[in-house]
Amino acid sequence: MLSSIRDYIHVMDLAEGHLAALDYLGQNQQLLTVNLGTGNGVSVLEMIKAFEKSNGVKVPYRITARRPGDIAAAWADTSLANNLLGWRSKLALADMCRDTWNWQQAQR
Repeated sequence: MLSSIRDYIHVMDLAEGHLAALDYLGQNQQLLTVNLGTGNGVSVLEMIKAFEKSNGVKVPYRITARRPGDIAAAWADTSLANNLLGWRSKLALADMCRDTWNWQQAQR
């Protein structure tokens, strides 16, 4: 059984994408829908392995059947964000995993 594929994005990249969209809106007064993401699909299992490698921790998990209605794969088409907003995600999956873990540890 394959794990679902999603487009995981670092929260700082997402915030910068929102700022780029607001800048565009301020200059163009045009409302439109723009996908923000990395444009790359990563399986849930790949994400778990990346998190473990980035942080030197073991993540307990179990593989189960896909939830009803859950699609197998989804990732963003970022071409409009790239071309119209001049925006691209910059941070890697390892950065996201490390920063998430560091933030979580700081909240304890």
